[in-house]
Amino acid sequence: MTTHNIAPGTTRPTLRQQLGARKPIESFIAEAGNGTGDGPKLRRTLGLLHLTMISVGATLGTGIFVVLSSSVPMAGPAVWISFAIAGLAALFAALSYAEMAGAVPVSGSSYTYTYATMGEGLAWICGWCLVLEYAVSVAAIAVGAGEYLNEMARSLGVGLPAALTNPPGSDGGVFNIPALLIVLFATVLLVRGTKESAMVNTVLVFIKIAVLLFFIVIAFSAFTSGNFDPLLPMGTAGVSAAAARLFFSYIGFDAASTAGEEAKNPQRDLPRAIVLSMVIITSLYILVAIAAIGARQWTWFEGKEAALVQLLEEVTGQGWVALLFAAGAVLAIVSIVITVLYGQTRILVAMSRDGMVPKVFGRISPRNGAPVAGTWITGGVVALVAGLVPLGQLADATSIGTLFAFSLVSLAVIFLRRTQPQLPRTFKVPLYPLTPILAILFCGYLMLNLGVGTWVVFAVWMVIGAAIYLGYGRRNSKLAANWDMLRKN
Repeated sequence: MTTHNIAPGTTRPTLRQQLGARKPIESFIAEAGNGTGDGPKLRRTLGLLHLTMISVGATLGTGIFVVLSSSVPMAGPAVWISFAIAGLAALFAALSYAEMAGAVPVSGSSYTYTYATMGEGLAWICGWCLVLEYAVSVAAIAVGAGEYLNEMARSLGVGLPAALTNPPGSDGGVFNIPALLIVLFATVLLVRGTKESAMVNTVLVFIKIAVLLFFIVIAFSAFTSGNFDPLLPMGTAGVSAAAARLFFSYIGFDAASTAGEEAKNPQRDLPRAIVLSMVIITSLYILVAIAAIGARQWTWFEGKEAALVQLLEEVTGQGWVALLFAAGAVLAIVSIVITVLYGQTRILVAMSRDGMVPKVFGRISPRNGAPVAGTWITGGVVALVAGLVPLGQLADATSIGTLFAFSLVSLAVIFLRRTQPQLPRTFKVPLYPLTPILAILFCGYLMLNLGVGTWVVFAVWMVIGAAIYLGYGRRNSKLAANWDMLRKN
């Protein structure tokens, strides 16, 4: 049976052939607007600062503002070591991303890199993992913002009803209205255009960094070295489990790689932005974790929501300090929602271009060069998830999908080095092949430290993804439609 994408008389690949078929890098670049192609294109408006701020904006804050209080009871005072372990795993993966971003400077991130190196089957799996990573992490982060809005209201003497600020089943919650509104705000901003949303994000990122530095200074004023004794009350297993959860804190640096078609000089600036952002993020995370533990014993964090706000309020005794920090945290989280949602829509643009998802996600507006329809659809779905699903379930589900995608990118570096050694690369991972191998091993180690429930969710997600690929992606694949031409080349 032929599909509407494959002309009559065209040879149809077998499932095995199609799963292993690789899309030429030249095709990606041509479709991105550097060669032939029909319809409006994404516009190149982003420089090194904007790209770095997209990466920092999508990453910095989730672990500190949202997940820290649930990770300290797992690792104890050694939570800063958990941050370092998760950061090291992320750094190895980031170096692989930097090389691939310089070699394949188009939208699609790890989905594109996998398609070019390991074939359509793994590319679909990677893209499906990215849908889980980006969409679910946006929802999780928005849920965390709701907690800080509650702290702001409490500082002002106003009580927000639990039914409207918590998801169902959480402390009398019915629907998380703040989380919904934050996602919708980010959606509206992205619909206006990439340049405008990037400028807003850059301002928000600088505010976010200032807020965290403000916390570090105040927390160190109450620093007690005895709070680090014993360092490992939960043992090394607790440190590893916390590192697996805190890897969620590093999700987002790859958002810069989704901007390959909107960067002014992607081959030069994308690798720089990814590496620079990782240095900034890891340094701040470890400093904040050390300052927080130094100011309060690790048992204090048990059951605390918006822990950093409460810590500041206790240390200073001033309500305005907590209010200021909570407001800064909300702005910081808004910047994460903007940039991660941006990355999600660009992944869908790339997948739509290949026929893996409906064309509506890849439709670019001629007015502002943005995927307006796809952004509205994605933002609407994510907003509903943010309003209905508790944070803890979201964070762990996001981590496992991301770790799997990061492993594939590191593997893609090795494949591309072997199959196309002469391909121009503006950045090369140091200590090759050790670095990408270590990235794969670290990601695998962290995946094994996630709970059984998380693995069940991941397995169900993969089964759903396989069904969608067989029912839609395989039938509508543009690579399959051009199978005869691909075989001749």
